[in-house]
Amino acid sequence: MLAATDSPPDHAIKRVPLHDLHVALGGKIVPFAGYEMPVQYGTGVLKEHLHTRSSAGLFDVSHMGQIVLRPKSGKVEDAARALERLVPQDIVTVKPGRQRYAQFTNESGGILDDLMVANFGDHLFLVVNAACKVEDEGHLRAHLSDVCVVEQIPDRALIALQGPKAVDVLAKHSPAIAAMKFMDAGPQHLRDIGCFVSRSGYTGEDGFEISVLTKDAEELTTALLADPAVLPIGLGARDSLRLEAGLCLYGHDIDTTTTPVEGALEWSVQKSRRNGGARAGGFPGTEVILKQFETGASRRRVGFKAEGRAPVRENAALFVDHTSQEAIGIVTSGGFGPSINAPVAMGYVPSSIAAEGTTVFAEVRGQRMPMRVSSMPFVPHNYKR
Repeated sequence: MLAATDSPPDHAIKRVPLHDLHVALGGKIVPFAGYEMPVQYGTGVLKEHLHTRSSAGLFDVSHMGQIVLRPKSGKVEDAARALERLVPQDIVTVKPGRQRYAQFTNESGGILDDLMVANFGDHLFLVVNAACKVEDEGHLRAHLSDVCVVEQIPDRALIALQGPKAVDVLAKHSPAIAAMKFMDAGPQHLRDIGCFVSRSGYTGEDGFEISVLTKDAEELTTALLADPAVLPIGLGARDSLRLEAGLCLYGHDIDTTTTPVEGALEWSVQKSRRNGGARAGGFPGTEVILKQFETGASRRRVGFKAEGRAPVRENAALFVDHTSQEAIGIVTSGGFGPSINAPVAMGYVPSSIAAEGTTVFAEVRGQRMPMRVSSMPFVPHNYKR
């Protein structure tokens, strides 16, 4: 299920600031999105996954891109309006200290990348995917430089602390953390170390993402790992956790050929940007995307539960029955869900057969395996609202 999306040749692979710590902790290092990253530690993917669901797991996501949009006028609302030229989300109403999920779209309505956008009062702070960050920065410079100064901030690490005990662990270092709500974001001090902290993540659990200067990253990470509730978690468990949570992996479940409506991401596009809204359209692919809001899309991302025990992996073709020759869809992510002790998957099928409970058949090693369309998430989200 986990793939090194868009990784460059080996000679170009980079190391994250915490590389030596991962090695010392027994991390198994693999190439991913152009970086050497830990896929698991000695505890193994299964235990790491379940520990995150029950306690607190620490993830290194420093391969992600961190970008600042600084308005030349000094007014953050100008940067927000400018960013709305590139995304179908309402950025103007994101208040200081809050963040929002968004997507860069292209002229055909496809998704160039998905990202998080936080309002830090006098500028916007963006976190983008590792494999897309160079292109994203260029995209921002090409289209927003008239209004914003685009600043890449490569001298920062990014770590995530996820799980039901994450808040207790982090509040020991800053009591103010406990008052944060889901999608709150802004400057904080942990152990007298200045950080940017958001109450968000990629597991479906309550948790936090912490941007910290490279020079302070190991001190902070080591302090968090010293808590008995915390284990280091690799990419393998990160992937199975986000799959159970029904969250998209860019380059797999969404890409330049999928629109937000096809990707079942309508919830992320606020009414103000849709037809009849205060600032409807104006983003790349407006005509395609807004038409799909009105009339629907021909296909849709859905969840699947297999009837057997064998996982159905990415790229498995989907059919309407045991004998049909023409595939009607494809699995984009699939694996075993440790939290529910059963295989789960997601993928695309025609909208006409996307209703929950519909049976389709995945082709696995020459055999057709029945799968039922299922609602997502497979494991309920546990966000602090």
